[in-house]
Amino acid sequence: MTDHATEAPPAPRRRGSLLILVPLLLFGAMAVMFAFALTKGDPAKLPSALIGKPAPALALSPIEGLGDAVPLLTPDILQKGEVTVVNFWASWCAPCVEEHPLLTELARATKVPVVGVNYKDAAANARRFLSRYGNPFTAIGADVTGRTAIEWGVYGMPETFIIDRAGRIAYKHVGPISPDALTRTLLPTIARLKAERPRS
Repeated sequence: MTDHATEAPPAPRRRGSLLILVPLLLFGAMAVMFAFALTKGDPAKLPSALIGKPAPALALSPIEGLGDAVPLLTPDILQKGEVTVVNFWASWCAPCVEEHPLLTELARATKVPVVGVNYKDAAANARRFLSRYGNPFTAIGADVTGRTAIEWGVYGMPETFIIDRAGRIAYKHVGPISPDALTRTLLPTIARLKAERPRS
């Protein structure tokens, strides 16, 4: 009897350990899958719940010291019945430097307004960036708090959105624009949207 009494308690302990271990194993498996998707997958293909929906509000500040050279990006700019490209960028973002010549090429090739949202940046650094690499933006604003990026579902810098004539998000590109993405996706998408009749 004594032997049986002393052997009984370990079973519940084992069960308790397994109950703790299962969620940890599930979490670990999910973390591995997520890491694999980030390293092996195409981040530009991450889905957006905003596709087909009106572009979220823009509550941006002027970039101090930029002057009147570039107008402030306001919500009405996306409601003018034009196809528009919205680019989220920052001076501290190395991929933004990498994509900047392609963004400039996109603006030149399509003749559509390209507007910029400068994310959590020092005004002096943002001005220096534009002075050094050029300014493809027809309007620009500073997202000082990061609130606008949250509203737009931005994952990180840079991200680019194409807005249709009705002010809806038609396409989202995550990460820097590559030459392949420019020629295969962004330019054809813009051309198609420009050719479409405005939707009400």
